[in-house]
Amino acid sequence: MENASDHVISEATATVRTNSLLELKLPHPIAYFSMEVALESDIPTYAGGLGVLAGDMLRSAADLGLPMVGITLLHRKGHFFQTLDEHGRQREVPVAWSPDEWLNPMEAKCRVEIEGRQVTVRAWCYSIAGVNDNVVPVFLLDTDLPENDPYDRALTDYLYGGDARYRMCQEVVLGIGGVRMLRALGFDQVASYHMNEGHSALLALELFVKEIEHSSNHREQALERVKRKCVFTTHTPVPAGHDQFRLDLARSILGRERFEALTMLGCCDNALNMTRVGLALSHYVNGVTERHGQVSRTMFPGYPISSITNGVHSATWTASSFQFLYDSYIPDWRRNYFSLRYAIGIPAEAIREAHDEAKRQLFEEVNRSTNAGFDHRSFTIGFARRAAVYKRPTLVFRHPERLRQIALHHGHLQIVFGGKAHPHDHDGKSLIQQIVNWQKELFPAVKIAYMPNYDMRLGRLLTSGVDLWLNTPKPPHEASGTSGMKAAHNGVPSLSVLDGWWLEGYAEGATGWCIGSRDHGAERSDDEDAQELYRALQEVILPLYYGRPDRWAEVMRSTIAFNASVFNTHRMLEEYFVLAYQEQRRQQQ
Repeated sequence: MENASDHVISEATATVRTNSLLELKLPHPIAYFSMEVALESDIPTYAGGLGVLAGDMLRSAADLGLPMVGITLLHRKGHFFQTLDEHGRQREVPVAWSPDEWLNPMEAKCRVEIEGRQVTVRAWCYSIAGVNDNVVPVFLLDTDLPENDPYDRALTDYLYGGDARYRMCQEVVLGIGGVRMLRALGFDQVASYHMNEGHSALLALELFVKEIEHSSNHREQALERVKRKCVFTTHTPVPAGHDQFRLDLARSILGRERFEALTMLGCCDNALNMTRVGLALSHYVNGVTERHGQVSRTMFPGYPISSITNGVHSATWTASSFQFLYDSYIPDWRRNYFSLRYAIGIPAEAIREAHDEAKRQLFEEVNRSTNAGFDHRSFTIGFARRAAVYKRPTLVFRHPERLRQIALHHGHLQIVFGGKAHPHDHDGKSLIQQIVNWQKELFPAVKIAYMPNYDMRLGRLLTSGVDLWLNTPKPPHEASGTSGMKAAHNGVPSLSVLDGWWLEGYAEGATGWCIGSRDHGAERSDDEDAQELYRALQEVILPLYYGRPDRWAEVMRSTIAFNASVFNTHRMLEEYFVLAYQEQRRQQQ
């Protein structure tokens, strides 16, 4: 498999390796800000892909020896704990967890002004250890202190909770409070501030205001100095996904001085757009796939938006059976993920045995949790995403009788789902109910299980234990998608719409199969995509799986060699180092 993106990747990684792959040298740390970070499955400081990506990036920084520090919020009550009743109705309850069991409290404190009130912020620390005993600290900001107003004490309770006022106050704590907390902790010389989405963009505003306050710089000089320090990554390909706040609310929360600074930047035409703050105050901006970079440039014309394709932390998302396999055949894979290309030499039977063990572990969990009666011999499809209309989780059921006949003809078919709907997304909740209802309608030809409270632990079980990963977003709404990358690390090929990362990772019959075409301008109906999905299953995938098991094992092997070796956060972070962090250092010199 070779395409333009492969050349970009190879150039970036080659440049880094001349500086020593495992010792990416910078004189001062990079501060990585994200509203959510997935640290452990039992620490509910993440909701989905954005947080998992942040955690994986910080884990790779620790492995590579890159001096980095993470900043996020504590989220005392998490996003929510999901339960489903027998009809698939979602219920959300606060997550019960104790920060003291996982985190170390720090003595340092700082203060931020919110709506004219002084709010005290403290921090907790989680340390990520890398393969060479390098450590990346992650500081989780907390406002639950007795000296704070009751409203302010709850600002670090819920991830993506509350109304617009609550959300913007949270972003003040994350962005402005995060910069001040770093200083309080002794991080006085930060090389770069990396904003993972617009939630943290107020950090750049804080830097801009301080540049104007503490120097005689004119506006343009102050702006240029801040831009040299800032990197901004956008993850959202639709306008509705970018945080925006009413101007009167922004003025009330931020105060006159900071609001006037924002108006200088041109970020407040009809509303305060946090993405535009990040765009205006960063020297390097990127989307998270090549396609997403193109979409972002059309959404925000006039800004030089590049692209760095996402990845996953290989060791985190590889099942134990595959870890043992790679340790045996590719001893250096934990340090140099690109060496996973040598999986092409692993015996196919060994690949099959590793997958059988991962599949057994998944089915034990599925049958224990849902009583679905999954059978190890049956072909199993996985689909786990946030339950949202544009992700189309029910596309596979568009013509249920055809799906039933496909299953009866080739052998029983099993589909396992996972994912939460946002508490206010009633359409997303309805999708979960529809899937649960199909359990009864299609049984026993098609067995269906919906795994509640999808988290990191379930994510690893699903992406490693299924036989095929299904991905059906409505183009061009998929910025990246990383679940298929996790599956690839376990030899699981994908059947996916050509959007997001799959435009770069797809090789017909080698890493999986596609739905639709590369023609971005072609409007396709759900019915057309469903028909292609069924054709792929009926004519290619199921005959291959049941009729040619040796050839199927070869597809699994090439999926690892071609995709796992490239779509990982080691490669991704090396590209950030070359294109953003090193470039920033050269500009400062």
